[in-house]
Amino acid sequence: MATYKEIKGTNIEVLASDPSNPVEGQVWFNSTSNVLKGQSATAAGSWATSNAMNTARAYNFGTSGIQTAALNFGGNLDPGGRTGKTESYNGTNWTEVNDLNTSRYGNDGAGTYTAAISMGGNTPGGISNVTETWNGTNWTAVNTLNTSRSRLAAAGTVTAAIAMGGNAPPATADTELWNGTNWTEVNNLNTARSQLGGAGTSTAALGFMGSPGPTAATELWNGTNWTEVNDANTARLAMASGGTSTSAFAAGGEPKTGKTELYNGTNWSEDADLNVARQTLGGTAATNTAALACGGDSPGGIGYTGATEEFTGPGAGVTRTFTDS
Repeated sequence: MATYKEIKGTNIEVLASDPSNPVEGQVWFNSTSNVLKGQSATAAGSWATSNAMNTARAYNFGTSGIQTAALNFGGNLDPGGRTGKTESYNGTNWTEVNDLNTSRYGNDGAGTYTAAISMGGNTPGGISNVTETWNGTNWTAVNTLNTSRSRLAAAGTVTAAIAMGGNAPPATADTELWNGTNWTEVNNLNTARSQLGGAGTSTAALGFMGSPGPTAATELWNGTNWTEVNDANTARLAMASGGTSTSAFAAGGEPKTGKTELYNGTNWSEDADLNVARQTLGGTAATNTAALACGGDSPGGIGYTGATEEFTGPGAGVTRTFTDS
């Protein structure tokens, strides 16, 4: 008979009190009440289909904002190649606004739908360190990244952002912080990777999954160093991502999937799949209970897509006490 450790990869935790944010499937022994407990979920979340982007695109374009007020920028068209197209989302519809100054794919970004930053990417001149900021109307070129790269991850705001990993090539672990004027190199990720997901702020960020691999590895940034934390359940790359360092999501990704996972600051848990399985898509969220996924590529299916989906949040968790009856 398999043990709990063989099934889950860890021993049952012994805790003086119940964890504040347990995930589905987590089991622990409460040493104060002397009972064995576990967490179950009453229901899964779900993805609701919203209106599609005006222009279908893929290849790791930048996304910023929240579920009901988002911005996406850059990407790859099929046909047409790199683009600077930018669209704004109001929770119902996407509206085309002014393009990036430099067309690119493999860029990422951070901020809101009215104040965003886009960095890196594969431009007509090759892999780039170009950085632009958005003021709600126009993009402006600003000081560049120290390391040119594509297919990186980013988090934070237009005045305090973090850029992590990417393809330089090869995959890099380089991390840089943006203070509103300049980029500064700081301590690297523990594992070099590109096409990873990112969430959080410049002082509390999460970098997860990616290539080479694909990998399920997850790292936490505390403003100074990266620390390896619990892996995701499904290794993948080029997924939609966003949220905070304690409430992040990952959806879709390569190999082509619709799988969604939610991070609670300790563990990843699987939730409802996207309606359209795809890879190299965009995504953003304030927390993992209200996420947005858009665009991407569905090889062998619908191809490049502008499909947009909103996550309605995970089901409510219930803590249960185990008995011998």
